[in-house]
Amino acid sequence: MRKLRLILMIINIIIIIILLRGEILILGQSESESESPPYKAVNLGAWLVAEGWMTPSLFDSIPNKDLLDGTQIQLKSTRLNMYLCAENGGGSALVANRSSPSGWETFRLWRINENTFNLRVFNKDFIGLTSYGDGKKAYARVSRPGPNETFVITRNNNNNRVRIRAHNGLYLRAWTGDSVKADYGGSLDDWSDQNPSVFQMTIVGSLQGEYQLTNGYGPDKAPAVMKNHWNTYITGSDFKFMSENGLTAVRIPVGWWIMYGQNPPRPFVGGSLEALDNAFTWAEQYRMKVIIDLHAAQGSQNGNDHSAARDGYIEWGPSYIPQTVACIDFLANRYASRPGLAAIELMNEPLAPGVTFDDLTNFYRQGYAAVRKYTSNAYVILSNRLGPASNSELLPLANGFSRVVIDVHYYNLYSDYFSSLSAQQNIDYIYNERARTLREVTPSNGPLSFVGEWSGEWAVQNAPMQEYQRYARAQLDVYGRATFGWAYWAYKCQYNHWSLKWMIENNYIKL
Repeated sequence: MRKLRLILMIINIIIIIILLRGEILILGQSESESESPPYKAVNLGAWLVAEGWMTPSLFDSIPNKDLLDGTQIQLKSTRLNMYLCAENGGGSALVANRSSPSGWETFRLWRINENTFNLRVFNKDFIGLTSYGDGKKAYARVSRPGPNETFVITRNNNNNRVRIRAHNGLYLRAWTGDSVKADYGGSLDDWSDQNPSVFQMTIVGSLQGEYQLTNGYGPDKAPAVMKNHWNTYITGSDFKFMSENGLTAVRIPVGWWIMYGQNPPRPFVGGSLEALDNAFTWAEQYRMKVIIDLHAAQGSQNGNDHSAARDGYIEWGPSYIPQTVACIDFLANRYASRPGLAAIELMNEPLAPGVTFDDLTNFYRQGYAAVRKYTSNAYVILSNRLGPASNSELLPLANGFSRVVIDVHYYNLYSDYFSSLSAQQNIDYIYNERARTLREVTPSNGPLSFVGEWSGEWAVQNAPMQEYQRYARAQLDVYGRATFGWAYWAYKCQYNHWSLKWMIENNYIKL
């Protein structure tokens, strides 16, 4: 009898163990599935790559903050009532004979300090003084600026009038339309219309990205400003909030300088790499995944603030491919063994036609190979080009790779087309046009698709909460069909409908 009881007890124990193992297996499977695509993600924008439109207060303490790198200015001689112009867009003399301004009459600043600048012209040359004759005539013929292409802009505090002092210590003056020289050494108290050294300065464009922020503060102040921002803008508690509200991944924009750790090339400052390390720790703590996104490639792939462009020109091309591949290699090497790594996006939003298809695909091949040196599991994301490019142009390339994703960005903004649409028309556009284009990059046996950026904002004015909710639901419905998932832009932003955190807390969106 005792033996029978013992046998039954052993059998019961075995059954319990089997059941427990089954439950653990099922639990493990569900957890694994929650960490696999499709992901519900959010972009940690304006954290490791600055975007002034999202966090303008970061720029508040920069002296002369309206004259940062890339600021576009036009200069009109008050005496001649004519604009300064780089004749032929550059490669020739500086003149003052244009009655109305356009591209040749617009100059982009390279900031040396708060008052000292290089002035870049339409064809990317820099204004300087001739090295022949009297050495005072202004021209635009140099592709790399030096001391001779350096000017100090002195502002009249009472209005938008300026004087421009050249390297020789004298000021530019326009006596005639065809002669602009740095030869004025007269009174600096005379700001009248008739003074040939006085110009009216009009700012017609600006940038507020990482380059502008760090170069604006300079090497003494920028490190403390950036460290405080990285330590406070995104914290571990944010990952807890994201996890509790249904998000399974984060897409983290980074800049090319991150590969240099604490010693990046100036004006960038070190510290973003440690912040990215922290993000992995927090993501893994809350069973989330990380998508690393090279948002700012060296040379700028789109000329925008968020690509850390210095002056808005697209410089990225074949000569920058080796450095960009090196950055991808560094990131893959550092994070391939981290369980939180889901994917590496090789480049964000390359702009056509500034970035050619051949250059981009050449880089994508090399970037993919760099990732695969360290991991066969992480996905590699290829971002579609913006501008006049086919929605499906990357599919043939992607079909030759494994575990690859095509990233598309969908905003019902930035086009005159959307400015006149009603709330319902925007929602219809999501269900019709966005659904159609998403299907084009979601083949049944091809790469996965990813809506890497979208937002709850639109051009509809004074829309009630219920319309925003319907708009968000439509996007969640359609973008939920992307096989790799989606990522909202952004987690935090000064504008409420761009902030997923605010949208969740205020019941505008439910995941």
